[in-house]
Amino acid sequence: MDKEAVDIMEKEVTPVLAGQQPGKKNSGTHKDDLKLQERKFVFLVNPVSGTARKEVILQDIETKSRALQLQYEVIPTNASGNYDFLKDKIAEQHVTDVVMIGGDGTVNQVVNALYSTKVRFGIIPLGSGNGLALAAGIPKKPQQAFEVILNGKSKKTDAFFINKQFSCMLSGLGFDAKVAHDFSTKASRGLLTYTQQSLINFFKAQPYQFEVLLDNFSFYTDAFFILMINSSKNSSLFFQAEDGIRDNRS
Repeated sequence: MDKEAVDIMEKEVTPVLAGQQPGKKNSGTHKDDLKLQERKFVFLVNPVSGTARKEVILQDIETKSRALQLQYEVIPTNASGNYDFLKDKIAEQHVTDVVMIGGDGTVNQVVNALYSTKVRFGIIPLGSGNGLALAAGIPKKPQQAFEVILNGKSKKTDAFFINKQFSCMLSGLGFDAKVAHDFSTKASRGLLTYTQQSLINFFKAQPYQFEVLLDNFSFYTDAFFILMINSSKNSSLFFQAEDGIRDNRS
């Protein structure tokens, strides 16, 4: 039996998500008051996430951006997660919006690298898992999601650390993490591949012994997996949580 320590800490710095649909009540940020042509966009595209054909979708987004005379640049994501060059660009060129075209993995990596820049983050959900976009009420259709980014209001969202690793949506340990890891190494994505990896790992699964460390409190438990979810919905294809690690403070 393996043993893992789980150290959970809520993150005080909250990223700003441009994912609230127009007409819903929330407190926007000062960037919501800028005209479209005054905003500067960076589109970060994950070329390998999900199963959708991003070339056509990206072409549609660029066509609309040019028609609206938006200031924008398209940059591919990188596997290392090093976006120091983008921090400099944001500061020097006064970038207001970073739009992530991909799934939960892309979102987590980019927000982790750039939340200190105070840009707004937008999501066009095209990954195998799109839990944060789903929780934020962002439409699944790319064109509709882009409309939300252009015309919606931004809203702060929570984030947290688990074992000193940043997460703004979902973190898992044990069985769920093993499935996610094996899934990420496969050339093909989608429900079929995820189901295959889940079944393979299900028949080999053994419980882990966890030590959970909270503020002034800790305990041991045996479990096949532990999930920390910053939402009322889980992006995993098989597990659904009724409640997550969620802060309802205004």
